[in-house]
Amino acid sequence: MKLGRSYKMCCLMAQVIAFLAIPNLQHVRAAEEQKVRQPGVAGAFYPADPQMLTSMMDEMLAKAVQPPVAGSILAVVAPHAGYQYSGPVAAYTYGALKGHKYARVVVIAPSHYEAFDFTSIYDGDAYATPLGTIPVDRTFARELAKMSPTMKLSERGHQPTAAGAEHAIEVQLPWLQHVLGQFTLVPIVMGDQSYENSRALGVALAKLIHGGDTLIVASSDLSHYHPYDDAVKIDHKTLNALQEWDYFSMSRNFQMRVWEACGGAPIVAAMIAAERMGANQARVLKYANSGDTSGDHARVVGYSADVFVKAAHAAAQEPPFSLSDADKKELLALARKSVENYVEMGHPYQPEPSKSEALNRELGAFVTLKIGGDLRGCIGYTSAVKPLYLTVRDTATLAAVRDPRFPPVTALELPRLHYEISVLSPLRRVLNIEQIKVGEDGLIMVNGNSEGLLLPQVPVEEKWNRQTFLEQTCRKAGMHKDCWKDDGTDIFKFTAVVFGEHKP
Repeated sequence: MKLGRSYKMCCLMAQVIAFLAIPNLQHVRAAEEQKVRQPGVAGAFYPADPQMLTSMMDEMLAKAVQPPVAGSILAVVAPHAGYQYSGPVAAYTYGALKGHKYARVVVIAPSHYEAFDFTSIYDGDAYATPLGTIPVDRTFARELAKMSPTMKLSERGHQPTAAGAEHAIEVQLPWLQHVLGQFTLVPIVMGDQSYENSRALGVALAKLIHGGDTLIVASSDLSHYHPYDDAVKIDHKTLNALQEWDYFSMSRNFQMRVWEACGGAPIVAAMIAAERMGANQARVLKYANSGDTSGDHARVVGYSADVFVKAAHAAAQEPPFSLSDADKKELLALARKSVENYVEMGHPYQPEPSKSEALNRELGAFVTLKIGGDLRGCIGYTSAVKPLYLTVRDTATLAAVRDPRFPPVTALELPRLHYEISVLSPLRRVLNIEQIKVGEDGLIMVNGNSEGLLLPQVPVEEKWNRQTFLEQTCRKAGMHKDCWKDDGTDIFKFTAVVFGEHKP
């Protein structure tokens, strides 16, 4: 009888224990069912051993000596090559974050191994590294994916494929864990690196992020496999535009492959978001390339460490670009010679390289042709794609023979042509229309595939006020006159050095 009672008590206790254990079992089962992106390049791009990895980062951080960055760091750029190559530069990015606290980190990366036409926001629960597992902020990720049809919750670009395991997000995570400690993650891979996709992501992030508890990391290397000196020249075009906040020209030149950055769209998206969140300084903390660590200068990859800061005072602007009288005379003569050579000989003019430092700078420019005060052609490059003297050669020729509004210039018209050249400054988005100075600023209006430009001298010649100037730029872009008020429209302003023949 006692045995029976004991047996019944044991069964009862077992049932109670089992009942009490159900939540724990469910917890274990839920953990097992979590979608965790496991390390794909540990042991290759960086050490798989946590102690070795930490020691390596500490050593690099100790060498990345720099003054503290004043202000709130809203976004950064860091390279994503193997630590032995890009780590000494990445250490400048992450060294600048020491002492800062962020509850959430958004990492934006390009896709190296998988092609898709959207921005992929990871649909899983976490990313793992040798230093531990970082939870994904799934609520933020879901809200972000709703902001634009160009963005989706997906594992595309995140999970390893037969071609390889994407490294551009993964290599940033140990640095972030080591410097920041605990945070939630929003991993994003951009399959389409168009300006429209960069803008959609940047604008959405700025709308969703409130306060200073979120950091944006753009993961990108710069130029690939050029000789050392060539790489330095190419990369500094990108870095100059970055410091000038000219992300529109950056995006264009990345797409045309004039400049190079495998994560060009992530950089542009981070700049757009940071600007709309109040950042007013862009700083390059460090530039180097793989030749500086490997010693091989034949084929190098460029790296930079950059921060976008909301500071008490905006960075002091450099003096406006100017040209000497000799520079202007040389460009006007080159424009005339280029048009006459093409119209009379039928092929482009091949000038001797200019000896002027200013004329070898890469700047946008327009050439305007007139006869008797009437427009005869006008074409230009808004972005800096070539040395200025070559830009003037090309745009003068195009204005004469390719402006769709006019027939090609004839040989009989050549003596009657008057040449005017407008050399453009870098572009900067208009944050407030009160910033637009009629007579000083030119405008570019962009909305999707629609784009229009008017030079600074146009509203003066037409006697327009600021609102009419805005409306007419919309018309030039083929949009309705109030397009400048649309949320989807970006207004960029620029100044210009304008000069012509026989007038100051």
